[in-house]
Amino acid sequence: MTVRIDGADVTVDDGVTILDACNAQGIDTPTICFAENLTPVNVCRVCVVEVEGNRTLAPACSRAVEDGMEIRTDSERVRHSRKMVLEFLGSGVDLTQAPEIARYSARYDADVSRYEHGGLADREVIDEPIRIQDELYIRDYDKCVLCYKCVSACGDDAQHTFAIAVAGRGFGNRISTEFDVALPDSACVYCGNCVAVCPTNALQFTTEFDLRQAGNWREEDQTITRTVCSYCGVGCNLELHVQDNEIVKVTSPVDHSVTHGNLCIKGRFGYKYVGN
Repeated sequence: MTVRIDGADVTVDDGVTILDACNAQGIDTPTICFAENLTPVNVCRVCVVEVEGNRTLAPACSRAVEDGMEIRTDSERVRHSRKMVLEFLGSGVDLTQAPEIARYSARYDADVSRYEHGGLADREVIDEPIRIQDELYIRDYDKCVLCYKCVSACGDDAQHTFAIAVAGRGFGNRISTEFDVALPDSACVYCGNCVAVCPTNALQFTTEFDLRQAGNWREEDQTITRTVCSYCGVGCNLELHVQDNEIVKVTSPVDHSVTHGNLCIKGRFGYKYVGN
């Protein structure tokens, strides 16, 4: 089928999303809650585009293209909407460890500081102690934008553990275990897939957290080596992030046909034996 994107006719396959069509054209569409290995949940709304004849802006990550559709990805209405969403997010949470969101904010001239004036100086900002309940990863709700990606990774899209879900209402919304029990007492199996998909570092490997606290997290100096997990015969691919000749965290490539970015506790955290 043929759609028109920003004035250009584009031929796309039936069933693809607007985001897929934009990516094929090299259009950099901002996303926060979207991931290639997760089902779109349409909660962040920064990927919205203008579709001719539609009353509201459409989420590009989940809206399927239709033959003859006319799409505008950079209209004034789209830019204004994206700017407002980014400002609202930044006004309530700490986004200092979210470089992609910072890049989007710069692109759309998002200015969080303007909410400090005009009667909004007392705006609510999430301020909770960091939860350190085990040796593998930490939870920092000050950075959580409720993108739901961790919930999806823990649920139907990957692990099927369902250890976490959204709890509370309004400003009290949080990602929580059942009855808010400590993570080691929950159904969590410590696969770390939730950490892997978090876009803001609200979920963070303890090794990374400790290095950041010590002022010694140097991502620019790290090397990433791709290898195969040695624990079983499934063939999961690992990406070893190495700093100062030590593994500081393990991720998995989203485009790998076996893992699709997911790992188990051994693959994600069982690397201490390396070099011993």
